[in-house]
Amino acid sequence: MSAENIRVILVHTTHPGNIGGVARAMKNMGLSRLILVEPREYPAPEARWRAASAGDVLDAAEVVSSVEEAIRGAQFVVGTSARERRIPWPVQDARRCGERIQGHASRGEEVAIIFGREDRGLLNEELELCNLHCHIPSHESYPSLNLAMAVQILCYEVRMAGLGGVDDAAEDDDWDTPFAPAEDMARFYLHLEETLVDIGFLDPKAPRQLMRRLKRLYNRVRLDEMELNILRGILSETQKHQRPRDP
Repeated sequence: MSAENIRVILVHTTHPGNIGGVARAMKNMGLSRLILVEPREYPAPEARWRAASAGDVLDAAEVVSSVEEAIRGAQFVVGTSARERRIPWPVQDARRCGERIQGHASRGEEVAIIFGREDRGLLNEELELCNLHCHIPSHESYPSLNLAMAVQILCYEVRMAGLGGVDDAAEDDDWDTPFAPAEDMARFYLHLEETLVDIGFLDPKAPRQLMRRLKRLYNRVRLDEMELNILRGILSETQKHQRPRDP
């Protein structure tokens, strides 16, 4: 089932009751994989109480130390964002995101949905790890959503897409090579930045927004494993020709 390929990630959750509320929202919609990135307080009685009959989701929840660890192995990563960013990123509403999540998961891809802190959401550095940003267009008079509510909305759209038979990953149908997981992309970005510094294209003292824009480009395209290996090979050869050889 596609639900087995979808993980919900909560980053630095402050209130344990919100963790329980999220577990309940997930179970309502048939999801069970919950990952917690350094929650302030967990396990906690309030989380158990708020989860009601979703205690099994809490019992199976995994606690990790970083977002990078939480998305390890994911091939399609969605980050929730409530505000505009200096550099625009591909962003869609919850319904469209739900369709895309369901489509990729139904094809066996590992999908991660990241929800940020209650007070300030996800940091720019965390959003840069995502292929797509999800925005829930709440009313301007009171745009703030409770964490569990936000999870409920997106999980509902994922379920509705599944019930409706939505298959939004058609452009990736019969792809010959698996898409690169998040940790391999992270290594590629480090290699790319190192190479750009080596050839003098990137000044580490004044990087501006170059790497952020390049991450946006490659995350939007989505590289498969073979394409990523080709690019890493090009970077390695570039470094060989750039660096002085031993006499």
